[in-house]
Amino acid sequence: MPGRASRRDRIDPLRDYAEAMSGPIPDYLVEVERQTYLKTVAPQMMSGRLQGRLLALLSKLQQPARILEIGTFTGYATLCLAEGLGEAGRVDTIEGDAEVAFWARRNFAASPFANRIDLHLGQANEVLNRLAGPYDVIFLDGDKRGYPDYLPFLLSRLRVGGLLLADNVLWDGRAGGKIRDEDAAALQTYNELVYQNKRLENLILPLRDGLAVARLRE
Repeated sequence: MPGRASRRDRIDPLRDYAEAMSGPIPDYLVEVERQTYLKTVAPQMMSGRLQGRLLALLSKLQQPARILEIGTFTGYATLCLAEGLGEAGRVDTIEGDAEVAFWARRNFAASPFANRIDLHLGQANEVLNRLAGPYDVIFLDGDKRGYPDYLPFLLSRLRVGGLLLADNVLWDGRAGGKIRDEDAAALQTYNELVYQNKRLENLILPLRDGLAVARLRE
């Protein structure tokens, strides 16, 4: 919830040490983080430094020609993923909030990837119909209740061997727990659908708010 501290933002010495030993982090990303905390009411929605380094590393291992992101926010995760782009690779990222999209565009312009990121302003279910695959990496970080509905469409746009990443899949520990809200219930459904899909290899990392990493098999 905007303005509410979550478990992922509380002090954790192990996480803080792991974060301190992970890097290097480009200067432009440090500035994105600073501006996000200065200019937005819910900075906890931004991918943290440790998760950002993981996204960057996964992308570098994949060397994607095309990346799709649903839920840009201020562009921190977008820029982390862009670090691994192959030669002439591009990112399509979708954001429904015009205010944060404004800041994302500014952040992209100040990065080395200014001409390789296409930000689409609008609702994901509408924008996705205009985007053709295949994508090498897809990062799902938008409307949590929409995750289960997005899944079939995203798999149709993902190339074999590609990665489907999904953020917030643990939802402060409520996904899979006894006390759930509609978001947690939807995320639990998404997790189960991915786990049951025989074409996917899946790993859920208890990193920050939960990051699911799935690979599409033959």
